[in-house]
Amino acid sequence: MVEFSLDEILADDPLGLLNEQKATTKALNEDDRLISSFEEINTFVEQNGHEPQKSPNMQERTLYSRLQGIRENPEKMKALKPYDRLNLLQEIEINSIDDILNNDAFGLLGDEKENDIFTLKHIPKEREQTDFVAQRRPCKKFDKYELLFKEVHQDLKNGTRKLSKFNEKFFEEGSFFILKGVLAYLEKIDDPKKDKFNKLDSRTRIIFENGTESNMLLRSFGKGLYEDGYFASLQDDRVLDKLSQISEEDNKTGYIYILESLSSDTKIASIKNLYKVGYSTTEVKERIKNAVNEPTYLMAPVKIVSVYETYNMNTQKFEQLIHKFFGKVCLNIDISGDASKRYTPREWFVVSLDIIEKALELIINGEIIHYRYDEKSDKLIMI
Repeated sequence: MVEFSLDEILADDPLGLLNEQKATTKALNEDDRLISSFEEINTFVEQNGHEPQKSPNMQERTLYSRLQGIRENPEKMKALKPYDRLNLLQEIEINSIDDILNNDAFGLLGDEKENDIFTLKHIPKEREQTDFVAQRRPCKKFDKYELLFKEVHQDLKNGTRKLSKFNEKFFEEGSFFILKGVLAYLEKIDDPKKDKFNKLDSRTRIIFENGTESNMLLRSFGKGLYEDGYFASLQDDRVLDKLSQISEEDNKTGYIYILESLSSDTKIASIKNLYKVGYSTTEVKERIKNAVNEPTYLMAPVKIVSVYETYNMNTQKFEQLIHKFFGKVCLNIDISGDASKRYTPREWFVVSLDIIEKALELIINGEIIHYRYDEKSDKLIMI
């Protein structure tokens, strides 16, 4: 019997079966890595409402350095322009102090109050990290979706589709939305379940017309759409009527209304963006018939701007919330009523109409806790 040493056996391997195999992975090209790294910055800003800062938090500090490096590189600025949905790379001409102040997009120059009741604290780290992972990345086989986006744009142009204010009832697979000016296709909702607030949540697959995709949480997608988004709906009454579907189990509780004063008093008439936001259990037209004699209406006729029917709503909580939310811009004026009694109405606010309407929608759908009102910029800021 012929005996072989171990060295002889290892040396006699003509097929290379004993060679060490190195794992092979498909490497991302330089453009993919650049886009992916920039999407981490976009995701951070969407989640936190401000650009990454020189923070003790190493993750945030890394993103800060990365953003500064991109801004200092004209080639990277140009390559990332299609993915700059938050205008982080916008070139700004600074000629004065006013230019700096007017460009405070994230309210960094405003004064925050630590104990503001709308500031969320003690958010679990697990959820924060999970949401952060849901960054956008280049979409593989995007060409299969490209035609869909072109068709939707054509539908919007010829009127087959129209943009509607977003509502969670429109969350269905195959639907199109516009998020911060970018068309998005909700392709997949994975195993939807209700969270502890009885709100639908799930991981998703969303394709964006700029060639990226995301697996962000459905709730995170909804928050972005409430802040700056639309539903690209087909002109189908069955679809558009979803907002008005009321069942026998729903209890109509009254009306939320927005009113504008028609007072001839110069102290009142000179105030721009002055609106009353209130609640009534009777029809608003009936409620305001005697407005000229009621201090709550500033002893003057009023004009109905908007009316919302409400169902299953706690009136007292609504009034407390809207007053607290816009408390800093509540009209502070004394009105003389019957027998020369002095009244201070508490339902008039100096705030633009579109902001009031957005706030009411957020109250109705329960998302108001994620926002605060910044009176200096007259904007709703996501917390």
